Amino acid sequence: MNLPVGKLKHDFLKELLPTQDRNASVVVGPQLGEDAAVIELGNNYLVATSDPITFATEDIGWYVVCINSNDIAAMGAVPKWLLVTLLLPEDATTATMVRDIMAQITRACAAFDIALCGGHTEVTPAVTQPVVIGQMMGITHKNALFTSADARVGDALILTKGLGIEATAIIAREREDQLREKCDTLFLEQAKNYLMHPGISVLKDAQIATATGGVHAMHDVTEGGVTTAAYELATAAELGVTVYSDKLLGSPILYGKITRTLCDMFGLNPLGIISSGAMLIASEPERGEAICRALGAAGINADIIGKFLPPEHGLWLEDATGTQQPLPIFETDEIAKLF
Repeated sequence: MNLPVGKLKHDFLKELLPTQDRNASVVVGPQLGEDAAVIELGNNYLVATSDPITFATEDIGWYVVCINSNDIAAMGAVPKWLLVTLLLPEDATTATMVRDIMAQITRACAAFDIALCGGHTEVTPAVTQPVVIGQMMGITHKNALFTSADARVGDALILTKGLGIEATAIIAREREDQLREKCDTLFLEQAKNYLMHPGISVLKDAQIATATGGVHAMHDVTEGGVTTAAYELATAAELGVTVYSDKLLGSPILYGKITRTLCDMFGLNPLGIISSGAMLIASEPERGEAICRALGAAGINADIIGKFLPPEHGLWLEDATGTQQPLPIFETDEIAKLF
């Protein structure tokens, strides 16, 4: 049986990950819920990640820089160095296309003070559209590292920016011709611009939250959406979690009209759509509101959307009446329905 589009199912992925003792220099190795690997490097930690861009085609170079740097930021590190593998389709690649992608990568690296230091480019029949794979590295002091496993019982669960930021930009850009028949120009341009505003980078989110204090763990929200990311964070920390659905679906600051309209139009569950640009933060409960205020003062929407509990509590989605249902986990991202 063929596997579905998207990330490998969590149980299958666990089977594949190595279980033997790793090299002593590897502080954080491959495991569910962690955004990057961590390697001891003298008095510091080297933080490294790798992510491809497979859904988007327009501005793919900007995506690859932001998505990879987000993983570094979620660990409390500063992204510094990027390598890129660029796979280009046979019979559909022009010099102009390649120049555009490289210009996007260069512009994004300059915006975030990241050095493009190597990689590989190739035209190949193995792909039907451009695929850009990034490998990002960053650095942090040993006392400034955050891992998903560090979330604690009682922690507040904070979400920054909101649901479906990346999905909104992808839908508007990849289905532009279809949307022009149903949406006005202003709506479409605003949706396309979600790539930049509110944006798919969480570097600023991470910096403000950690500077405010009380952060225990952070996790980048990507494929599978917010509830899947909450599951990953809770699983890494071996905790239970309750996520408040009304704080997500009922909040205009976390689930805006543009994203809501596009999800309704294409029949997508907003809880399970790719949401780069949003970050989950586990914080001391008494610091949660202060973190949200600090983010808000910088123009970044944020709210407490849940709470971590002992593992025996389980994983739940709770509505405003207190009714609970199992936390939905999307092992195939909702946006895959479009492709």
